[in-house]
Amino acid sequence: MSKEWPLWEIFIRGQHGLSHRHVGSLHAPDSEMALKNARDVYTRRNEGVSIWVVESNKIAAFDPDTAEHNFAAPKSKVYRHPTFFEIPDDVGAM
Repeated sequence: MSKEWPLWEIFIRGQHGLSHRHVGSLHAPDSEMALKNARDVYTRRNEGVSIWVVESNKIAAFDPDTAEHNFAAPKSKVYRHPTFFEIPDDVGAM
């Protein structure tokens, strides 16, 4: 059995930002300690207004080797191309 604490990924939203960004990782026994440590390590100069901590093993991601398959533009979703919709005359120009 490993005695190492879990690894946590740290995300911080800056004072002028609208989204959180990944700033690093740290080990902590639980989320409360991870938040406290993240505050001390990553927001020493009042850079952030919000902190998220996520246990690394809880993050799901695509395998980078399958990126072509997972992010290819779908060819079967014709509804995304509005060329076959009838536009009523009273709508005017869109």
